[in-house]
Amino acid sequence: MRKRKLFNIIKNKQEYWLVDQIKHDNQQASAYMEDFKKLLHEWEKEKAGFISVLMDPALEENMTNLGFSKISTIAEYTRGLENAEFHDEGLLAHALAEGNWSDYEFSRLYDQCRSGSANKNKEQTMDQVMNTLSNELGTNWRSNCFIFTNNQSVIGIAIPHIEMGTKDEGRLFYFGVVPEFRSKGLGKRMHRKTLELLKEMQAAYYVGSTDTANTAMIEIFKQNGCELRDHKGIYRKETI
Repeated sequence: MRKRKLFNIIKNKQEYWLVDQIKHDNQQASAYMEDFKKLLHEWEKEKAGFISVLMDPALEENMTNLGFSKISTIAEYTRGLENAEFHDEGLLAHALAEGNWSDYEFSRLYDQCRSGSANKNKEQTMDQVMNTLSNELGTNWRSNCFIFTNNQSVIGIAIPHIEMGTKDEGRLFYFGVVPEFRSKGLGKRMHRKTLELLKEMQAAYYVGSTDTANTAMIEIFKQNGCELRDHKGIYRKETI
C-alpha cells in the first residue's frame, strides 16, 4: 500500500524551506510527527536559512519542544469552482506576461499592496519574493501575475496558480489591494475575478488562507462563497 504524503515542501536551499501539513482523516498525530522529524533532520543538514511550517495547532506542544516559535494562526477557506459563474465587466485583469508593466514595476506594486497588512508572518524582501515566484511557478511565472485596473486606475494584484503536486487545486500565491483603494468593495470584486482566472486554469476548487487577524480578507472569502475548512499554526525555526 502506497504511503500517504503528509507534507508539501517548497525548498530554496540557500534561504528557506516552506512546509505545509496535508491533513488526512484518521491519520494519527504520531505519524505526522515521525515524518516531520525526518524532514527537520534533512533541513538541519542543509542549513537552509529558516524553516516555516503550517501545522495543526493541536501539535503545537510538539513544535515548541522541537525549538519552533509560533508566529501566528491562519484560517483556510475553500469553495468549488466547477459550477461557479463570475462576471465583472468593469474590472480588468492584465497578465504581467503581456508586457505592459516591467518586473520592477510589478515588484513595486506588490510591495505597495502588502503595506499595512494584518498578516503577521515575517515578510521576505522583494528580491526574495521575485526569486520565489520563478522558483515556485516556473519559467512562465509572469503568466500567473495579474495587475487589476478599474476605470484605468491600478487597484491591486493577484497571483493565481494550480497548487504544486495537484491537478486542480486553485491557490493564490498573493492577493492584495493598493492601500488607497481598500474599503471600497474592490477587494471582493478582485477576488471574484481571481476565482474566474483559476477556473480558466482548470482549477476544480479553490483554497485560500489568511492570518486570523486579517478580518477584511476573511470577510471577502465569506462574501464570495468560501467556507471555513481549517486552522493551522505558523511555526518558524532559524538555522543555528
